[in-house]
Amino acid sequence: MSISQYIDHTLLKSAATKTDIKVLCDEAKQYRFYSVCVNSYYVALAKHLLIRSNVKVCSVVGFPLGAMSTEAKAFEAKKAVEDGADEIDMVINIGMLKSKNYVAVYKDIFDVKLAIGHIPLKVILEISELSKNEIIKACQICLDAKADFIKTSTGFSKSGATLTAVKMIKKTIKNKAKIKASGGIKDHETALKYIDAGADRIGTSSGINIVTEKKSTVENTDY
Repeated sequence: MSISQYIDHTLLKSAATKTDIKVLCDEAKQYRFYSVCVNSYYVALAKHLLIRSNVKVCSVVGFPLGAMSTEAKAFEAKKAVEDGADEIDMVINIGMLKSKNYVAVYKDIFDVKLAIGHIPLKVILEISELSKNEIIKACQICLDAKADFIKTSTGFSKSGATLTAVKMIKKTIKNKAKIKASGGIKDHETALKYIDAGADRIGTSSGINIVTEKKSTVENTDY
Protein backbone atom coordinates (compact mmCIF):
# COMPACT_ATOMS: atom_id res chain seq x y z
CA MET A 1 0.00 0.00 0.00
CA SER A 2 1.26 3.47 -0.89
CA ILE A 3 2.41 5.53 2.09
CA SER A 4 -0.07 8.24 1.07
CA GLN A 5 -2.87 5.89 2.13
CA TYR A 6 -1.55 5.86 5.68
CA ILE A 7 -1.86 9.62 6.02
CA ASP A 8 -4.57 11.68 7.68
CA HIS A 9 -3.78 15.11 6.17
CA THR A 10 -4.29 17.38 9.14
CA LEU A 11 -5.18 21.01 9.81
CA LEU A 12 -6.39 21.71 13.34
CA LYS A 13 -5.10 25.21 14.04
CA SER A 14 -7.71 27.50 15.56
CA ALA A 15 -6.97 30.19 12.95
CA ALA A 16 -7.63 27.91 9.96
CA THR A 17 -9.88 29.62 7.41
CA LYS A 18 -12.26 28.26 4.79
CA THR A 19 -9.58 28.93 2.20
CA ASP A 20 -7.10 26.90 4.25
CA ILE A 21 -9.55 23.98 4.38
CA LYS A 22 -10.06 24.16 0.62
CA VAL A 23 -6.30 23.99 0.09
CA LEU A 24 -6.10 21.06 2.51
CA CYS A 25 -8.78 19.14 0.61
CA ASP A 26 -7.24 19.94 -2.78
CA GLU A 27 -3.89 18.64 -1.52
CA ALA A 28 -5.52 15.48 -0.15
CA LYS A 29 -7.07 14.77 -3.54
CA GLN A 30 -3.86 15.52 -5.41
CA TYR A 31 -1.68 13.28 -3.23
CA ARG A 32 -4.38 10.67 -2.59
CA PHE A 33 -4.20 10.80 1.18
CA TYR A 34 -6.51 8.54 3.18
CA SER A 35 -8.33 11.41 4.83
CA VAL A 36 -8.32 15.01 5.93
CA CYS A 37 -8.53 15.66 9.67
CA VAL A 38 -10.30 18.89 10.65
CA ASN A 39 -12.10 20.49 13.55
CA SER A 40 -15.78 19.64 13.68
CA TYR A 41 -16.90 23.09 12.47
CA TYR A 42 -15.34 22.37 9.08
CA VAL A 43 -16.63 18.83 8.54
CA ALA A 44 -19.53 19.82 6.29
CA LEU A 45 -17.29 22.03 4.15
CA ALA A 46 -14.62 19.34 3.83
CA LYS A 47 -17.24 16.74 2.92
CA HIS A 48 -18.59 19.01 0.21
CA LEU A 49 -15.14 19.70 -1.19
CA LEU A 50 -14.27 15.98 -1.27
CA ILE A 51 -17.61 14.64 -2.51
CA ARG A 52 -16.25 13.32 -5.82
CA SER A 53 -13.10 11.80 -4.33
CA ASN A 54 -12.13 8.76 -2.25
CA VAL A 55 -10.66 10.95 0.49
CA LYS A 56 -12.45 10.52 3.82
CA VAL A 57 -13.23 13.20 6.39
CA CYS A 58 -12.01 12.78 9.96
CA SER A 59 -13.18 15.10 12.75
CA VAL A 60 -11.60 15.68 16.14
CA VAL A 61 -13.88 15.79 19.19
CA GLY A 62 -13.20 17.23 22.64
CA PHE A 63 -10.06 18.69 21.15
CA PRO A 64 -7.38 19.31 22.27
CA LEU A 65 -7.81 18.96 26.06
CA GLY A 66 -10.42 16.23 26.42
CA ALA A 67 -11.65 17.82 29.65
CA MET A 68 -15.20 18.69 28.63
CA SER A 69 -18.24 16.67 29.65
CA THR A 70 -18.96 13.29 28.14
CA GLU A 71 -22.33 14.60 26.96
CA ALA A 72 -20.61 17.44 25.07
CA LYS A 73 -18.20 15.02 23.39
CA ALA A 74 -20.98 12.65 22.39
CA PHE A 75 -23.06 15.51 20.97
CA GLU A 76 -20.11 16.93 19.02
CA ALA A 77 -19.27 13.49 17.63
CA LYS A 78 -22.86 12.77 16.58
CA LYS A 79 -23.17 16.20 14.92
CA ALA A 80 -19.87 15.68 13.08
CA VAL A 81 -21.13 12.38 11.70
CA GLU A 82 -24.39 14.03 10.63
CA ASP A 83 -22.28 16.65 8.83
CA GLY A 84 -20.41 13.93 6.97
CA ALA A 85 -17.50 12.75 9.14
CA ASP A 86 -16.29 9.26 8.22
CA GLU A 87 -14.11 8.93 11.34
CA ILE A 88 -13.94 10.52 14.78
CA ASP A 89 -10.78 11.25 16.81
CA MET A 90 -11.69 11.98 20.45
CA VAL A 91 -9.39 13.06 23.27
CA ILE A 92 -9.42 10.89 26.38
CA ASN A 93 -10.27 12.45 29.77
CA ILE A 94 -6.68 12.62 30.99
CA GLY A 95 -7.58 13.98 34.42
CA MET A 96 -9.95 11.11 35.13
CA LEU A 97 -7.33 8.59 34.03
CA LYS A 98 -4.75 10.12 36.35
CA SER A 99 -7.36 10.16 39.14
CA LYS A 100 -7.80 6.42 38.54
CA ASN A 101 -11.48 6.98 37.86
CA TYR A 102 -11.44 4.30 35.21
CA VAL A 103 -15.22 4.01 35.09
CA ALA A 104 -15.47 7.66 34.00
CA VAL A 105 -12.77 7.14 31.36
CA TYR A 106 -14.57 4.08 30.05
CA LYS A 107 -17.96 5.84 29.97
CA ASP A 108 -16.45 8.83 28.17
CA ILE A 109 -15.22 6.62 25.33
CA PHE A 110 -18.15 4.22 25.28
CA ASP A 111 -20.76 6.98 25.10
CA VAL A 112 -19.03 8.60 22.13
CA LYS A 113 -18.80 5.24 20.39
CA LEU A 114 -22.46 4.63 21.13
CA ALA A 115 -23.34 8.02 19.63
CA ILE A 116 -21.56 7.33 16.33
CA GLY A 117 -22.33 3.64 15.83
CA HIS A 118 -20.30 1.94 13.11
CA ILE A 119 -18.16 5.03 12.42
CA PRO A 120 -14.51 4.31 13.36
CA LEU A 121 -13.48 5.91 16.67
CA LYS A 122 -9.88 6.85 17.41
CA VAL A 123 -9.07 7.66 21.04
CA ILE A 124 -6.25 10.15 21.62
CA LEU A 125 -4.21 9.32 24.74
CA GLU A 126 -1.82 12.32 24.78
CA ILE A 127 1.12 10.11 25.72
CA SER A 128 3.36 13.02 26.76
CA GLU A 129 1.11 13.46 29.80
CA LEU A 130 1.04 9.78 30.80
CA SER A 131 3.30 7.26 32.48
CA LYS A 132 3.98 3.84 30.97
CA ASN A 133 1.43 2.22 33.28
CA GLU A 134 -1.15 4.88 32.47
CA ILE A 135 -0.69 4.31 28.73
CA ILE A 136 -1.18 0.57 29.18
CA LYS A 137 -4.25 1.08 31.35
CA ALA A 138 -5.72 3.58 28.89
CA CYS A 139 -5.26 1.08 26.05
CA GLN A 140 -7.07 -1.61 28.03
CA ILE A 141 -9.97 0.74 28.71
CA CYS A 142 -10.13 1.72 25.04
CA LEU A 143 -10.44 -1.93 24.05
CA ASP A 144 -13.19 -2.50 26.63
CA ALA A 145 -15.05 0.55 25.29
CA LYS A 146 -14.84 -0.77 21.70
CA ALA A 147 -12.54 1.92 20.31
CA ASP A 148 -11.27 1.16 16.83
CA PHE A 149 -7.94 2.99 17.06
CA ILE A 150 -5.55 4.17 19.76
CA LYS A 151 -3.99 7.51 18.80
CA THR A 152 -0.81 8.79 20.43
CA SER A 153 -1.18 12.57 20.59
CA THR A 154 -3.06 15.72 19.69
CA GLY A 155 0.05 17.48 18.45
CA PHE A 156 -0.85 20.36 20.79
CA SER A 157 0.93 19.13 23.93
CA LYS A 158 4.60 19.28 24.93
CA SER A 159 5.57 16.43 22.61
CA GLY A 160 4.04 14.04 20.12
CA ALA A 161 4.40 10.41 19.11
CA THR A 162 7.33 8.22 20.13
CA LEU A 163 8.37 4.88 18.70
CA THR A 164 8.63 3.48 22.22
CA ALA A 165 5.01 4.36 22.95
CA VAL A 166 3.75 2.95 19.65
CA LYS A 167 5.56 -0.33 20.30
CA MET A 168 4.13 -0.43 23.83
CA ILE A 169 0.63 0.22 22.56
CA LYS A 170 1.01 -2.48 19.90
CA LYS A 171 2.19 -4.99 22.50
CA THR A 172 -0.79 -4.14 24.70
CA ILE A 173 -3.58 -4.15 22.13
CA LYS A 174 -2.08 -6.71 19.74
CA ASN A 175 -4.52 -6.87 16.81
CA LYS A 176 -7.63 -5.94 18.78
CA ALA A 177 -7.50 -2.32 17.59
CA LYS A 178 -5.41 -0.19 15.25
CA ILE A 179 -2.87 2.53 15.98
CA LYS A 180 -2.65 6.10 14.74
CA ALA A 181 0.72 7.76 15.34
CA SER A 182 0.42 11.52 15.46
CA GLY A 183 2.52 14.46 16.56
CA GLY A 184 5.89 15.44 15.13
CA ILE A 185 6.05 13.03 12.17
CA LYS A 186 7.40 15.18 9.36
CA ASP A 187 9.48 13.09 6.94
CA HIS A 188 9.30 9.89 4.94
CA GLU A 189 11.91 7.96 6.93
CA THR A 190 10.25 8.73 10.26
CA ALA A 191 6.81 7.81 8.93
CA LEU A 192 8.14 4.42 7.77
CA LYS A 193 9.63 3.77 11.21
CA TYR A 194 6.22 4.30 12.80
CA ILE A 195 4.53 2.03 10.28
CA ASP A 196 7.15 -0.65 10.94
CA ALA A 197 6.54 -0.23 14.69
CA GLY A 198 2.85 -0.99 14.22
CA ALA A 199 1.11 2.24 13.18
CA ASP A 200 -1.82 1.76 10.82
CA ARG A 201 -2.31 5.47 10.24
CA ILE A 202 -0.14 8.60 10.41
CA GLY A 203 -1.63 11.90 11.50
CA THR A 204 0.44 14.77 10.17
CA SER A 205 0.38 18.23 8.66
CA SER A 206 3.55 17.28 6.74
CA GLY A 207 2.00 14.67 4.47
CA ILE A 208 3.10 16.36 1.27
CA ASN A 209 6.71 16.42 2.46
CA ILE A 210 6.48 12.75 3.42
CA VAL A 211 5.27 11.60 0.00
CA THR A 212 7.29 14.01 -2.18
CA GLU A 213 10.49 13.37 -0.24
CA LYS A 214 10.23 9.71 -1.18
CA LYS A 215 9.54 10.58 -4.81
CA SER A 216 12.56 12.87 -4.92
CA THR A 217 14.78 10.14 -3.46
CA VAL A 218 13.64 7.68 -6.13
CA GLU A 219 14.22 10.22 -8.91
CA ASN A 220 17.69 11.08 -7.62
CA THR A 221 18.74 7.42 -7.61
CA ASP A 222 17.23 6.62 -11.00
CA TYR A 223 20.30 6.39 -13.25
